[in-house]
Amino acid sequence: MMEDIESAHDAQVSQSISIQAEENSQGIVDELDGSSLLAEILGEALSQCVLFHVKLQKEGLLRGLVGPRDMGILWERHILNSAAVVPFIRAAVEKSKQKRVADVGSGGGFPGLVVAACLPDYDVTLIEPMERRVDWLRECVALMGLNNVTIFHGRSDEVIEKIKSHTIPPFDVVTCRAVAPMTKLAGWTIPLLKTHGSLIALKGKSAQTEVEKAAKMIRKAGGINPRILEAQVAPGLQPTTVVIVDKA
Repeated sequence: MMEDIESAHDAQVSQSISIQAEENSQGIVDELDGSSLLAEILGEALSQCVLFHVKLQKEGLLRGLVGPRDMGILWERHILNSAAVVPFIRAAVEKSKQKRVADVGSGGGFPGLVVAACLPDYDVTLIEPMERRVDWLRECVALMGLNNVTIFHGRSDEVIEKIKSHTIPPFDVVTCRAVAPMTKLAGWTIPLLKTHGSLIALKGKSAQTEVEKAAKMIRKAGGINPRILEAQVAPGLQPTTVVIVDKA
């Protein structure tokens, strides 16, 4: 049994490297192309994330979803960075039956598409107001074969109203990345959560300052116990930072 699993895993890695070789032949090289770290971190989601990576390299810059400095480090800066929230999501919904995640301001798909690929048994809703980005997300969902994703074309406050009117249930977890400072983010995200749900926000070096400035807004939105944690991206790579806030 283990031999079959290892054989399937090796075949998946070989296929992924083959796809990466094709994209490299077009003159695009990512520092982590072909690295064993990718399979180690992404596991069974690797093949889907390779398809996402290829599309990002071909179209991401042209469509304004990534910057020119990102092109050689898409794996590290965007895909593995997004995957860093997965262990925190698992921990947050460990005892939940439904496992519902909302990603606010999904944009290019970070972290929402990566989360959906890594957690196929979770229901992931991508909330994005910009039509051109919604088009991109739909294309990526189809390309990656993600059957656990719902895309909401609109703002988070529209989803909050649906929750208040009991049109849809609240979420176990809300994620976001590079959307807004915590002073604004608190009101956009915490009301989406069910009681004891968690906001898991990917943040940068300003996390501590943001949380301190947003303390009043976090409480007003129903958030408690804000904390800042280091999130490992991959061995040898720079860790990232997550801000976690629970819903009272």
